[in-house]
Amino acid sequence: MNKADSQPFSEGNLYLTEVVANAAGIALENAHLHDFLQRENQSLRYELGTNHTQFQDIIGSSPKMREVLELSERVAQTSSTVLLHGESGTGKEIIAQSIHNASPRAKKPFIPVNCAALPDNLLESELFGHERGAFTGATNRKEGRFELANQGTLFLDEIGDMQIGLQAKLLRVLQDQQIYRVGGTAPIDCDVRIISATNQDIESNVKQGSFREDLYYRLNVITIELPTLHERVEDIPRLASHFLNKYSWEMKRMKTGFSPDVVQILMTHTWPGNVRELQNAIEHAVVLGNDEEIQVEDLPLSLRKNWRKGEISNKTLALEDAQRGFKKQYIEYILTQNGGNRSKTAKVLDIQRTYLSRLIRELNIG
Repeated sequence: MNKADSQPFSEGNLYLTEVVANAAGIALENAHLHDFLQRENQSLRYELGTNHTQFQDIIGSSPKMREVLELSERVAQTSSTVLLHGESGTGKEIIAQSIHNASPRAKKPFIPVNCAALPDNLLESELFGHERGAFTGATNRKEGRFELANQGTLFLDEIGDMQIGLQAKLLRVLQDQQIYRVGGTAPIDCDVRIISATNQDIESNVKQGSFREDLYYRLNVITIELPTLHERVEDIPRLASHFLNKYSWEMKRMKTGFSPDVVQILMTHTWPGNVRELQNAIEHAVVLGNDEEIQVEDLPLSLRKNWRKGEISNKTLALEDAQRGFKKQYIEYILTQNGGNRSKTAKVLDIQRTYLSRLIRELNIG
């Protein structure tokens, strides 16, 4: 019935209603699409800028990551050698790339080399190049990474795996700023900044005789310690959301958020593989998930096997609401770690105690 005149709907009324309903449906679909495209654009900008990463692009608001970024920004303007130390998956190459991009050498090459990926004889040729006929299979002259990085930055990843014999040759290059290709006799000048990285205890290696002390001091002018993901739990919300956006866009699988149970798992997992493990877990979930929201069963078994369902309901969270869930889980975790002491918890969280009390009320933390 048409309540305006208590008469049955006319064909005109029905047509108008249908038009309005269709328009509303289109508007809702467009809003949904607009949200997805916004997230697509964010991920696209990240992908296009991977080799141009700036410090402001790095996700990290925890105290330890702020310290890393502040120190990295300071050393970027110098030519000093930098040693990045941290577990696998903590983002050492991203920091190295950002230091290069913020340095006076930014317009010159950034050349990475994984010292653990090649045997010693091949690594020497990779670093210094070789002349034609230098060894079996050397049918052409090859420029090494030092030459390719001239006036730029050479990133020596997993430097702790370099054998002692090659370490002596690297030391000579750092001292003389000259290289000799394998099989060559003519010195080649090279102006290269060295950033190296390792997950090993190099000082221990020096004492054991597997790493040259003089090379260690050459590489270790500035040391930057990268925290594990377990030491920067407060960064997990933004990291997880970033990877969700990234893989949603790459795979054209629209994902809008995480369930509260997934939030609980992400916040309490120990993350032995650090940020790389988190990234892989989100990619796994995007690939296998059937729903728009990431569910527990979408996560890798390594995250699910020791998880016990908490008291959080099964209501799903949109991306903008996920931060609230993460925040609640993290504050509860830190409170437990500090025996419920709010002053100590506020200090760990680097916030005022009054603000912590307000958050506890707002988030309904028991």
